[in-house]
Amino acid sequence: MEAFYIILGVFAIILASQTIKIVPQQNAWVIERFGKYHETLQPGLNIVVPFMDRIAYRHRLTEFPVDIAPQVCITRDNTQVQVDGVLYYQVTDAARASYGTSNYLAAITMLAQTALRSECGKRDLDKLLEDRDAINRTVVFALDEASPNWGVKVLRYEIKDITPPPQVLASMQKQITAEREKRALIAQSEGKKQEEINLAEGKMTASIRESEGSKQAAINNAHGEAEALMLVANATAESIRMVANAIQTEGGLTAVNLKVAEKFVDAFGNIAKQGNTMILPTNAADIAGLVATAMQVVKKG
Repeated sequence: MEAFYIILGVFAIILASQTIKIVPQQNAWVIERFGKYHETLQPGLNIVVPFMDRIAYRHRLTEFPVDIAPQVCITRDNTQVQVDGVLYYQVTDAARASYGTSNYLAAITMLAQTALRSECGKRDLDKLLEDRDAINRTVVFALDEASPNWGVKVLRYEIKDITPPPQVLASMQKQITAEREKRALIAQSEGKKQEEINLAEGKMTASIRESEGSKQAAINNAHGEAEALMLVANATAESIRMVANAIQTEGGLTAVNLKVAEKFVDAFGNIAKQGNTMILPTNAADIAGLVATAMQVVKKG
């Protein structure tokens, strides 16, 4: 009797294990009943019919990366390049992923390689190296058209490396070097051109400033000379005015006459001196007459 209870307990445990299924988060289990698809178990506690239902497939619903093996592609200009990439996909329908294709991973991998070869054949090598983003989007679009029937969704595709043949790489390196040298020469010539322009502008500015300085100096000199002449004229006018006022005073005319005679005598003493020789008029008596004449002119004035 005790053995019976033991057997019954073991049977109950086996029955419970076959009946209760706990599905982890981000997982989906496909159940078949008598070999036919029955349902998809969602994460959490699930009850199945023992001995009738079985777990046929287990799928992870998280995002998976897949390396796309390197393959040789021929560009539009008949250049062979080796291209590899990485593909990111996610199972969205467990039932279709189980029955839509025998191997959905192999299917999306081969389709990605086919789409990539097609896109490479539409572009020249230079354009291929530039259009990575456009090629990635095109490959994802091609996979999106077919992958829903396989229960998966391709999230993105990225090209990792594009490797041309060694001789093509050498030619590209030469081209890059020549282009850099060209840009360097252009930059050097532009620098020299700018330098000459700056020097010319500097010389022009210096000449303009020098001419402006000369002009201002000439103006200042002219103003100085004019002011000097004005001062001399004013001083002369003032002295004449003072002499005229002095003449109007008492004894002023006599003083003027004496001053004129003194100046005349001094001037006569300095006439034509050269060394120790002095030139005199033929008639020395005329000196007194000249002095008298000068005084008369003053009186008349």
